Amino acid sequence: MQRFKYMYKQFLKEPLWFKILVLTTLIISIVFSSSGFSPNMQSLGKIAAAIFFCTYAIQFRRQVKLSGAFYVLAGLCLYVAWDRL
Repeated sequence: MQRFKYMYKQFLKEPLWFKILVLTTLIISIVFSSSGFSPNMQSLGKIAAAIFFCTYAIQFRRQVKLSGAFYVLAGLCLYVAWDRL
């Protein structure tokens, strides 16, 4: 729970462009991951999720384990997006 509080506090300190990028990619990944869309749109949702995870991996680059976890998640999202195409 402490990490979530830390991440939330860190998010509030970030510049506006970072907040917009993170929120936009999160919303795109949620909306386009629905089964109601074509596979190409679902791949777009997975790529947006990968951008989201990469953004946070770069943000937490000083915390090696957390950054590594985000990079692994981004890689999985890119693999799933590539596999769908």
